[in-house]
Amino acid sequence: MAFYRSVGEIPPKRHTQFRQPDGTLYAEELVGEEGFSSDSSLLYHRGIPSAISEARVWDLADRSTTPNHPLRPLHLRLPELFAGQDPAQTDHVTGRRLILGNADVRICYAVAAGPSPLYRNAIGDECVYIESGRGTVETAFGALRFTDRDYVILPRATVHRWIPDGTVKAYVVEANSHIAPPKRYLSKFGQLLEHSPYCERDLHGPGSPLLEEGTDVEVYTLHRGNGPNGLAGSVVVASSHPFDVVGWDGCLYPYTFNVDDFEPITGRVHQPPPVHQVFEGNNFVICNFVPRKVDYHPLAIPVPYYHSNVDSDEVMFYCGGDYEARKGSGIGLGSISLHPGGHSHGPQPGAAEASIGKHYFDELAVMVDTFRPLELGEGGLACDDGAYALSWHRALKGGG
Repeated sequence: MAFYRSVGEIPPKRHTQFRQPDGTLYAEELVGEEGFSSDSSLLYHRGIPSAISEARVWDLADRSTTPNHPLRPLHLRLPELFAGQDPAQTDHVTGRRLILGNADVRICYAVAAGPSPLYRNAIGDECVYIESGRGTVETAFGALRFTDRDYVILPRATVHRWIPDGTVKAYVVEANSHIAPPKRYLSKFGQLLEHSPYCERDLHGPGSPLLEEGTDVEVYTLHRGNGPNGLAGSVVVASSHPFDVVGWDGCLYPYTFNVDDFEPITGRVHQPPPVHQVFEGNNFVICNFVPRKVDYHPLAIPVPYYHSNVDSDEVMFYCGGDYEARKGSGIGLGSISLHPGGHSHGPQPGAAEASIGKHYFDELAVMVDTFRPLELGEGGLACDDGAYALSWHRALKGGG
């Protein structure tokens, strides 16, 4: 995201002497992508960011996956996963549960009210959609406030912790790559263009530095390893607090974007999913379907036509309003549908006819399309309704 920001104290020239009040040098840390060849930021620490006093194994929650075989569409009921649990005893790092995953991306879900430990994802960026709740994400770059319907984008290796104001429901997309606005929305220099459904004014970065002090600070770190899906966890004990940054500048940092600031692209006839795209990563895209006016051709059918996902698996998270195309399927708020590549899918029987003449859809959904098949995590297996695959057949037979 090539949008320059400067926060706190920095020297007038990069890679030059910048001294603390006692005369010692601040430690300059370059946080960058693609081996010095893409976006980066420079952070100025009071302590030495490389210094650690200990490292031990972090036993990750179950990150294994099971193939969707035989191939079938699925309805996953996320609200069941945390029913009966005390959110205050759960946090948004150690308490997230894996729903779906492949070699490029993992989709998790968490309902928590407790503060998380300090956390670093050393594998890829994270995009966290706040289904409901509010709070603060504290980071080495400063603090980010978040609220209902925010996306929180956390670049790879950003040390951060979640501090909810009460219970927060979060839908987490963990990438093995970077997550950024679609390239077609960007100029060759990285500015969001006029046809983009959002602009830089809609992105909210950290404020002033946190300047926390401390020694022997634990940082839970997700990294490459020999565990399920190539993952491993370590608790790395930093000699000085990672939030000891006095200032930073650059084009790489965490930020929030609220889905209500997404301006939908509509047309006379039904528009395909790419017009709803908000972010992209390697081998996957993120789209959102927001409340909007719909097709205005006099003979338009507003709900989508049947389509075969030839090259992708489609994951839809239903998080607001009333999704027209799925009426009668059992899907409701908090549900996920998985329509895998190789399965032709579309509206439930009767939904197309019922949509004719409608001019507005009050619906909110976050969609992830992946270009490698998704497998089910333990959370996905635990909340599969076991019946969705036959919902079109049952409706045709009069079974609802």
